[in-house]
Amino acid sequence: MQPKHIFKRGWSALVAVAILALSLIQPLTSVQAASPSERAPLAGSADRPSGANAHRMNSAASAPSADVATDWFDLYLQLVQTSPGFSPPVAARAFGYAGVTLYETVVPGFSDYQSLAGQLNGLDRLPRLNSSRSLDWPTAANAALARMARKLFANTSSENLAAIDALEEQWNRALLPTVDAAAHARSLRYGQRMANAIFVWSKTDGGHEGYLRNFPAGYAPPTGAGMWLPTPPKEQPALQPTWGENRPFVLASGDSCPPAPPLAYSEAPGSAFYEEGMEVYTVTQELTAEQEAIARFWSDDPGETVTPPGHSIAIATQVLQQENASLILAAETYAKVGIAVADSFIGCWNAKYEYNLLRPVTYIRKLIDPEWTPLLNTPPFPEYPSGHSVQSAAVAAVLAGLFGEEYAFIDHTHDGRGLPARSFVSFAGFAEEAALSRLYGGIHYRRAIELGMAQGECIGATVNALAFRR
Repeated sequence: MQPKHIFKRGWSALVAVAILALSLIQPLTSVQAASPSERAPLAGSADRPSGANAHRMNSAASAPSADVATDWFDLYLQLVQTSPGFSPPVAARAFGYAGVTLYETVVPGFSDYQSLAGQLNGLDRLPRLNSSRSLDWPTAANAALARMARKLFANTSSENLAAIDALEEQWNRALLPTVDAAAHARSLRYGQRMANAIFVWSKTDGGHEGYLRNFPAGYAPPTGAGMWLPTPPKEQPALQPTWGENRPFVLASGDSCPPAPPLAYSEAPGSAFYEEGMEVYTVTQELTAEQEAIARFWSDDPGETVTPPGHSIAIATQVLQQENASLILAAETYAKVGIAVADSFIGCWNAKYEYNLLRPVTYIRKLIDPEWTPLLNTPPFPEYPSGHSVQSAAVAAVLAGLFGEEYAFIDHTHDGRGLPARSFVSFAGFAEEAALSRLYGGIHYRRAIELGMAQGECIGATVNALAFRR
C-alpha cells in the first residue's frame, strides 16, 4: 500500500485521517516527502512497510526501528505549523523538550547509552525504572510523545488533538500484539511518567506557554541611531524580547557562545556599515532564478510552514529514514537536534536584543532607495545575528557528528508546497545555503550571516560535548 504523507493532504483530509486512523493501521509517514518514484527509496517508501506495519514485521530484530519516533515528529511538525503562537523560538523549545522526552524514555533499554540527567541544566531527577520488569520501548516512546504533545500544544485545535489521539491509538494497536499485555501496560505508564517529569522540568525555563506572549505588552525597544524599528508591511512589535533570558538546555546561559559585535553603525557613504547595506540592496536588485529559489525554499514562515527549526527537524527525519535507523539512533538524533535548535534561539535572541540592530529595509529605505522592498517580508525582531544562520550551523554540526561530515542527502521538506527539492553533499552545505538565503531575501546583512554561523557552530559543539554514550 502506498504510504500516506500527512503534509501533502489538505486540511480536510488531515481531519479525516485523525478521525479514521482509530480503525486503520496505515501509518503517518515523513513530512512532505516525495513519492517513491521521485527519489531514491527511503524508509517509509512504498517498497517497504513503514510506521506501525514496519514495527510488526521487524519485531524480531534486535533493535526496534525508528518509525514510531519519525511518525511522532512528523505530527509535531504539523502541530507547530497549525497551532497558534508557535513562532520560531517557541517551536524550537517544543522540539527540544520532545527530543529529550523521547531519549530519556528509551535510554534505559540500551546499555551503550546513558541519561542526560545531571548534564542538562536543571534536569537532576527522572522516574526510575525497575530493571527486573521488562518494557517495550516503542510502546513507551509512543505513550511519552503522545502525552508530551498534549502538554506542549495545550492550545491546539480539536482537529489536532484528534490527530494526536489517532496516532497514539494506531501505534498501540500495532504494538500490542507484539508484546505481553502486562509489559505493554507497564510501558505505557512508564512513558507517561517520563513525559510528566520532563514537562514539569520544562515549566521552570522561562518559556512555558510562550505561545501566549510572543509580543509582550509593555516592552519598549531602545531608541537611537541604528536601533531596530518595526518593519513593513505589518509593523509588528518586537517578538519574544526576553527569550534570550530563558534557561538553555546545555549552554551555561543565553550569552554563552556570543557572536562578535556587529559593525559600528554609520550612515556615511563608503563606511563599512553603509557598504553592507549597499550589498543587500545590490544583490536583491539582481537576483538570479537560483538565488530567488534558495530564498523562498528557506523562508519557512511561521503559520505557513513548519518554521526554521521545524525544517531542521524535517531534515533529521529524512536522514533517519535514509539510514533505516534504529529507535535509539532516532532518539539520540532528535534529542541533539532539538537541543541544538532550542539553545540556538536562546543564544541568538540574547544577542539580538543586546544589539537591537536595525533591519536592512529600514536602513536602505532611509539612505539608499525609499521605494525598495525585499523579496521576503522582514520578521519582527532585531537583525543581528541571523537566526537561520545560528540554528542551521548548530544543526549541521550535530548531524555531522552523528552521520559524518560528507553526508549527501536531498531535502524534500517543501515538496508539498510545490517547491523543488534541493540536493546537498554535506550538512555544512545545507547550513551555508540556509544562512545565505537571508541575504538573497533582503533580511540580513552579511556579517549577521557569517558570525551567526560561527555562533551556531559553537552551540553545536557544546551539544556534541554531551555524553550520550557510556
